[in-house]
Amino acid sequence: MEDLPTHLVIDILSRLDDSADIARCRVASKTLNSLSREVRSINLRCSFDRYAKSRSPLTRSSITPFKTIFRNLISELGIIESVSIGVEKPLHTVAYDDVEDEDDLFLTDDKFAVEWLPKIGNGLISCSISDFWVQSCWRRSDVLSLLSSYCQNLIELQIKNAWLSVDGLNPMPMLSKLTLEYIRLDDEDLDMVNKCLSSLQVLNLIGVGGLKEPRIHMSGLKTCHWTVSNAVTSINIVAPRLVKLKLKCARPKALVIDTPSLTDLYLSLEEASKFKVHDFTSLKTLHLESFDLYRVICKLPFGPTIQNLKLSSTRTIGLMVATYGFKLLFSVFPNISSLTLNPRAWSELEMCEDLEVQNQMKGLKDITAYLEIHDFDTTLLFIFFILDNCPNLTDAKLFIHRDVVFTVTNTLISRCMTHCPRVRWRWGMWKVGTEDAWMPT
Repeated sequence: MEDLPTHLVIDILSRLDDSADIARCRVASKTLNSLSREVRSINLRCSFDRYAKSRSPLTRSSITPFKTIFRNLISELGIIESVSIGVEKPLHTVAYDDVEDEDDLFLTDDKFAVEWLPKIGNGLISCSISDFWVQSCWRRSDVLSLLSSYCQNLIELQIKNAWLSVDGLNPMPMLSKLTLEYIRLDDEDLDMVNKCLSSLQVLNLIGVGGLKEPRIHMSGLKTCHWTVSNAVTSINIVAPRLVKLKLKCARPKALVIDTPSLTDLYLSLEEASKFKVHDFTSLKTLHLESFDLYRVICKLPFGPTIQNLKLSSTRTIGLMVATYGFKLLFSVFPNISSLTLNPRAWSELEMCEDLEVQNQMKGLKDITAYLEIHDFDTTLLFIFFILDNCPNLTDAKLFIHRDVVFTVTNTLISRCMTHCPRVRWRWGMWKVGTEDAWMPT
């Protein structure tokens, strides 16, 4: 280490998974002791083991409080550009017993934030706070407003496991990426976020509770990942520059999407009784996940621009009905060149008895599908139907469930490759909970 260039040593120290290790590096050499003070990032995590020792009567006195360690790091470093503090995932399972009066891991605590934000806020570019839910869920925090007061140069912000207030929230013109995960937030709070964080380009709202009729109205937003809770009754998204949207919801009574620049959409919902969606004039890639794919496909104005289509059905085998087939798909999506089907979506299409199409599906060039093979002849007939009606299909990637017996799998592979040698076949195996695996052919 003594012979490494100065900038490289600082970079190595900045990449430590636990900034508490910096203290250990200081006693290793004079060089490390000197250069460690030039590190511009803090990455500090409380492990389950550390938490358990801090609560045990036998070891409690020997454990330095987590917030004290963080304060010491702040005092020993100069300019700090990045802060990431939080608890490790195993702590998310800790019960609520006997923690109401504790606050050492209440990391979005206003008093704690006021102790360190004024000292480093002006230079801070990136900040991530992953709170301890059993200590933060019943305490409302103004940390978001404090960050907006002290961190005018902040570009990226992530807050997890907290109950946030937006009282006193100031505009943050530099902030371009915001992630709120497992947060309590009300509709009016989200309205204030729309107003004060208007420069956001990336917004991730994962499991944000408390919302009823949330609205996202952001003129500069380009990427959005939004996982909506079941309590939400309506969703409203107006974002003229939005390019990529991942939206997961259950049964919203109303869904409004006004995103004319959207090119990549992942939409997961069970059903929606009312849609108000402007035409997707730029959409190229679409992933639909639903209990009722037929209704969603027929209701939304997807248009002819989609080239890459992925369908994921969430129906169980016993509830499957033949409601749609390739004829419907290619009338709604006439220009798709790539198609991916999850096991349930394939089975639903396979059940459709109408295997007649008016025109050949000339645009389809590659298909990826996951097969369960409940009836060999039905599956084989459906594959032949696709091959015969898609003359430009050149690539087929078919994954067969691992529980299908080898003789059935081997026969299917042989029959398909013999029937259509023009296709570049790739065969694999799949099973829930395991990684897909390619099979030698």
